[in-house]
Amino acid sequence: MNNRWTIRLFAGLNERLGTPVIDLTLEQAELAAGELKQRLAAQYPDHQDLLQLCFVACNQAYAQDDAVIRCSDELALLPPVSGGEELGTQQAGNTDQESLFQLTDQPISVEAVSRLVISPNNGATLTFIGTTREWTHGQRTVRLEYEAYAPMAIKTMEQIGSEISDRWPGTQCAIVHRTGVVDIADISVVIAVSSPHREACYDASRYAIERLKQIVPIWKKEIWEDGSEWKGHQQGPWNPLERSESPLLG
Repeated sequence: MNNRWTIRLFAGLNERLGTPVIDLTLEQAELAAGELKQRLAAQYPDHQDLLQLCFVACNQAYAQDDAVIRCSDELALLPPVSGGEELGTQQAGNTDQESLFQLTDQPISVEAVSRLVISPNNGATLTFIGTTREWTHGQRTVRLEYEAYAPMAIKTMEQIGSEISDRWPGTQCAIVHRTGVVDIADISVVIAVSSPHREACYDASRYAIERLKQIVPIWKKEIWEDGSEWKGHQQGPWNPLERSESPLLG
């Protein structure tokens, strides 16, 4: 009996392979995640190096290469996440104003995001604002385009919030990230953190942006005057299942 496997693709991977979805027909109903990547590499031999850099997402969670996945699962193949290394509008999950973690294709209100974490019990509030930079290494950026695996992006942002709460008790975090086109000097992400004391607030804010780059499936495409390129993780070999050696992320 043959089984149909459906795998969603995103960002540069979608463009390289020329499709947002791959359908495979296999005899097996179960495979290891790493074996699925091998099957895809055999089908797309010109892109096998790129495919080996990607991670399988199973039911909106990263899967180890030896994890067993099923054809009935929600499957996606994820290229490196938002940052800056080469990898030669999906709308938000929850955009409720009271949600701490949101995706939106509309301009972000810094004040509104900050209000989500201000608490009578916390004496320090810090807001990080990420904007589109015009010049990078002598190259002029015209605009950015963001794409997200929306439901998994929300889940991983919620995970960051839980990690921060565990590391710095009493600390609250809100993250709102843009999707779609973001012009020069416009806001692409706002991270607001509040904590009983300022030291924890500074540390948690840095932790939040580094973890966002590490595990949240959001990709950006830099559009230049003479071309474009999808950008991925910028902190070395990408493995969202491993903790960073950074003092804040270790």
